[in-house]
Amino acid sequence: MAKINLRPWREELRAEKQQQFVVMLVGTVVIAAGLGFLWKNHMESKIAYQESRNAYIQTAARQLDAQIKEIEDLRRKRDELLARMRVIQDLQGKRPVIVRVFDELVKTLPDGVYYTDLKKVGDSIAVVGMAESNSRISGLMRHFEESDWFTAPNLTNVAAADSRRAGYSQFNLSVEQQTPATEIAGENQK
Repeated sequence: MAKINLRPWREELRAEKQQQFVVMLVGTVVIAAGLGFLWKNHMESKIAYQESRNAYIQTAARQLDAQIKEIEDLRRKRDELLARMRVIQDLQGKRPVIVRVFDELVKTLPDGVYYTDLKKVGDSIAVVGMAESNSRISGLMRHFEESDWFTAPNLTNVAAADSRRAGYSQFNLSVEQQTPATEIAGENQK
């Protein structure tokens, strides 16, 4: 007799293949989920690492900004101190000069003339004074011209004095101050 298999082998084969497909599908989904989870964790750790680096850089930048500000403050203070030192040095250097200028003003003053007002603006000295006569004023101007400390005397006004000083003339003149070459050489040697 002939052997006839009446079992539904095709359905069983199909069911077995479907079961294998489901198992493979579930395995693929589990593996994909695992890989996705690992990738997500890796990216999160990279992001956290980069954020920590960014925070470190921001902290370092703030510290550098504070140091830059401190350096700028120190430079500003240094510049202020240097400016003060220059002013003090200029004053120290000019102190003997002004004494000599006053001494020379006295030496150039002829008899019968006296000063009532002196004003110095830059290198120019404005002199207001009283003189017994115009010839004494001329003598004062000659003395200024001969002086090593003064040059270019310029008489701007001569007028009769008020009644209390009868016989006197009031004059206004200006003279330029110069530092003699001997004084400059003397200060350079100091």
